[in-house]
Amino acid sequence: MHLTQRTVSHYLGGFALVLIMVASATWLHDSEIILPEVGALTAGTWIYQNPGWIHQPFKIFLAPSGTALIGFLANQLAWPYAAKVLVGLLVMLGWLRVVHSTLAPSFATGLLPLIVNATHWSFMLAICVLTGCLMLGTYCQRQYPKALAPRPTTVTQMSWFAGLVTVWIGTVALVGLPQMAAVPPVLVVFFEVLQRPTYPGALAMRHWLALVGAASLGVGIHLVIASWLLSTVIALPLVYGLLAGLRLKLPAAYAFPLLALVLPANMFRMLPVTAVLAAGFFLGAVVILKRQPVTVMEND
Repeated sequence: MHLTQRTVSHYLGGFALVLIMVASATWLHDSEIILPEVGALTAGTWIYQNPGWIHQPFKIFLAPSGTALIGFLANQLAWPYAAKVLVGLLVMLGWLRVVHSTLAPSFATGLLPLIVNATHWSFMLAICVLTGCLMLGTYCQRQYPKALAPRPTTVTQMSWFAGLVTVWIGTVALVGLPQMAAVPPVLVVFFEVLQRPTYPGALAMRHWLALVGAASLGVGIHLVIASWLLSTVIALPLVYGLLAGLRLKLPAAYAFPLLALVLPANMFRMLPVTAVLAAGFFLGAVVILKRQPVTVMEND
């Protein structure tokens, strides 16, 4: 992954925004301010400048803020956790369809209030402020007019997403592991690759390694270092190095170290195992759906 001076400045700017978020949470003693998918959104919009994400900068604010509100309200329901995750995801899918957005990290911002049991409106305020900053930063970079519009999500793709998510959530609930129902970074990658015309097995394997590696780094570092801020300072460059080694630009991987900071105890230690199983299930399913040979190599 070749680093130019411009890439370095974008990376440092995104890194600074994430650190400010974590430092604010530390200062206010409010973990609900730590939003893992802000790491992914920052990487995708400011560092990698994913054309499909930056094409319409206003939707960097609109789409994830809307799904966050859906998840926040769903969390108020007196339903089992797995049921809230499933219904929440389906409503979020509808929201993205309504606002004509393919911004996959929106699913993660919507799932977070369910995962961490967010009850205070500081969560929504943090979402709006941080996605607003990302939107403004994207406008300031002035790359969005050159970005090609993403292809809209088809009904078939939405159906596969809803169907496979239902199978996964139903399975983990039946085996007594409902805490594995929501794995936001994996679902983000799943939604993105489902929209690809092809998805070779070799690329899926590299995505799997990146997701599992990032989850393991996040958990391992936080087990050794309790500080939210110091854990983040160490983990994010390591994730960047991991992705560089795998020749990938995978913004969702940056969410895992931040997710490890806010997960409840029963989810925290299971995170690498959950990533192994969930990424294997969803990415493997897409490989089968696309029916591409495993020998094809792609960069992402």
